[in-house]
Amino acid sequence: MASTKPSIVLVHGFWGGAAHWANVIVELDKRGFGDLHAVENPLTSLSDDAERTRKMVGQISGPVLLVGHSYGGAVITEAGDLPNVAGLVYIAAFAPDAGESPGRITEEVPPAALDNIAPDSDGYLWIKQDKFHESFCQDLTPDEALVMAVTQKAPLASTFGDSVTSPAWRNKPAWYQVSTQDRMIHPDNERRMAQRMNPRAIVELDAGHASLASRPGPVVDLIEQAANELGG
Repeated sequence: MASTKPSIVLVHGFWGGAAHWANVIVELDKRGFGDLHAVENPLTSLSDDAERTRKMVGQISGPVLLVGHSYGGAVITEAGDLPNVAGLVYIAAFAPDAGESPGRITEEVPPAALDNIAPDSDGYLWIKQDKFHESFCQDLTPDEALVMAVTQKAPLASTFGDSVTSPAWRNKPAWYQVSTQDRMIHPDNERRMAQRMNPRAIVELDAGHASLASRPGPVVDLIEQAANELGG
């Protein structure tokens, strides 16, 4: 890839870590993207996660393309105001406006699997293990879903209610991928969030919530499109 292409910083969402990007990372590498980074967010609050993402972006000298999946979309929305962030790519992701939280957006149009999320006695939210496959990644194999279910990274429940302050998508170029079979964020919510940000492109994939794992090729197509447009 030409040196004018931005660095890529991948930001995961709830119930997983940076490794959820594994298939996307491999595909980006195959296409010659050399400067790849994946944030490992603590999932303790939106401010904590945004700060962790800002710190990683701050270690990169050139332009950065932020890519967020699920709740990671709220993180890049909050953290994307840094001067070297050139653009934002949302993968089946929350894109809250000022004063909105992922929880509020979810309550407005509840997704199919909402009842499969359960809190524990320590204040963390989990997807019930026996419901993980059907809820989060119904288009992956049972073995792949089992690994995701057992290794899921639970967020503090309070994080769901944290509101965005100043949405970066109002000032930065954005691209959005809708998962039409999403059971964690209602597809109509994804469409609404995408349309109001007036993105450079909206791509709909016949995929569940974990499109980054089940459809890495088309997901990387969108990331590559964004990188090419930003690179001139």
